[in-house]
Amino acid sequence: MSFILHGIGVSSGIAIGHAHLTAPAALEVVHYLIPKNQVSKEIKRLNQAFETVQKEFEALHASTKSGIALPEFSAFLELHHMILNDPTLTDATRDIIAQNHCNAEWALAQQKNALLTQFEAIDDTYLRERKTDVEQVVERILKALLGHPGYRPPSAKHLGDHILVAHDLSPADIMQYKPHQFIAFLTDIGSLTSHTAIVARSLNIPSVVALHYAHQLILEGDTLIVDGNQGVIIVNPDKYVLDEYRLRQSQLELEKQKLQRLKSVKAVTLDGTKIDLHANIELPSDLEQVKESGATGIGLFRSEFLFLNRDNLPDEEEQFEAYRTVVTQMNGMPVTIRTFDLGADKNLKHSSQIAANPALGLRAIRLSLSEPQMFHTQLRAILRASKYGQIKILIPMLSNVAEINQTMHLIEHAKHTLRDENIDYDEHIQIGGMIEIPAAALSLEIFLQKLDFLSIGTNDLIQYTLAIDRVDDNVAHLYDPFHPAIIWLISRIIQTANRAKKPVSICGEMAGDTQFTRLLLGIGLTQFSMYPAQLLNIKNHILQSNLPDIWPLAHKIIRTSSPEKIHTLLTKLNS
Repeated sequence: MSFILHGIGVSSGIAIGHAHLTAPAALEVVHYLIPKNQVSKEIKRLNQAFETVQKEFEALHASTKSGIALPEFSAFLELHHMILNDPTLTDATRDIIAQNHCNAEWALAQQKNALLTQFEAIDDTYLRERKTDVEQVVERILKALLGHPGYRPPSAKHLGDHILVAHDLSPADIMQYKPHQFIAFLTDIGSLTSHTAIVARSLNIPSVVALHYAHQLILEGDTLIVDGNQGVIIVNPDKYVLDEYRLRQSQLELEKQKLQRLKSVKAVTLDGTKIDLHANIELPSDLEQVKESGATGIGLFRSEFLFLNRDNLPDEEEQFEAYRTVVTQMNGMPVTIRTFDLGADKNLKHSSQIAANPALGLRAIRLSLSEPQMFHTQLRAILRASKYGQIKILIPMLSNVAEINQTMHLIEHAKHTLRDENIDYDEHIQIGGMIEIPAAALSLEIFLQKLDFLSIGTNDLIQYTLAIDRVDDNVAHLYDPFHPAIIWLISRIIQTANRAKKPVSICGEMAGDTQFTRLLLGIGLTQFSMYPAQLLNIKNHILQSNLPDIWPLAHKIIRTSSPEKIHTLLTKLNS
């Protein structure tokens, strides 16, 4: 029987293959009583399960060191290892067995539910979603108790074209599946910000999450079409649908191959205007994708990802090595490092900062200025790395000149300490600011007197201008980059910076969206920064654009007050 499932596409592309079901995440747990004289034996059985999972994590950790896995997995493994050894899971479960004379599986399930209830009460989205990691660790322990194998490979018949189907997948699970080269995966649960989504994008394979009942409805060996672009799964499609998607898949692959020819072509418009196309990265391991994209620099190195999913803060030496690795491998091309944008949905582990609205709370430069020692460590690491290439420092979430002055003072202090130690750095390193708060956009003339360059963070600029919480499902549909106020505000920022002869770029999602490429060119943008996978497509649009033709329609769009008319004019501009 053929049917369709709808979910959230977290990694684009089309995959066609056969379903391989993982062991169910929601394992059946029964409740039975243990005689008093058998309680210690039951606790011992639980301890053996803990030890089994501990050994599994150790083996997986060893594989990351040998280069089998993606570097991002190490951070996820550390988090799961920490949960496994947390007394609120281990000691508390033993106590439940001792007090209630019950079986280990039931005690573990009860403690898991208690922990999940605590996570549900957390306002912060990122921290709340970490309850998934608790569930994944408990699942492994339950499997050890019940004798379920951690991984069952697919049949030889479908080896090489299998699509993982699971209730949920932890990063550790994916590491075990990785050697079998699965071509896509789909899960019942998950979100755009879950670890599963992060891993999907790292692997660059089509993936769909939040399908709810896929694991129950799909059978082993079923033929599947995974459309990561639309968030659609087609189960056992008929011949005509299958042929149609195979054609689409071939067309997508052909388009990718054609775009690859543009890798070494300079991004220049038809009238001869040179455009800089830079890449956004989270970790040094992203550099391979950057090189494949043909980017001419790093426009945004999100340094906060060095701080996430770990028990301790990265010290100066670790940060220095990460920044030096990136700048040396870019071979003289510019690298813009954004100081850590922690807070909101990217919190340090064990952070006690719980705010009613974290997006408006202590985050980004506000957090940096409130933690001067942590900020000082990062600034020293960045400055030290500046000796090895063209590094720029980018300050996130600036809202007033006082923040710029305080930041400049701390940068000068970091320089002074390096001079005292005879450590070299770039004396003339450029300092820029992210424009993502309306107050900053409206104070540009003053900001430009203090800063060397600007970078527009469209994601937050749209969120703050329209008063929309992007992660709140109730209002997320109101997040509108086509809103006339957004178009006007971005235009004002670009034109003001150009008049002051200060470089300005866009590093938010809008930079990688081809719907906006010609509009941004028409209002004077000459530097874009985006995910590496988007770059060649944007370059293709730039190569086919002629600024004198674009300019009149682009400025008409800026003056338009109707969102519907903006859509119509953009369609005309892009035709």
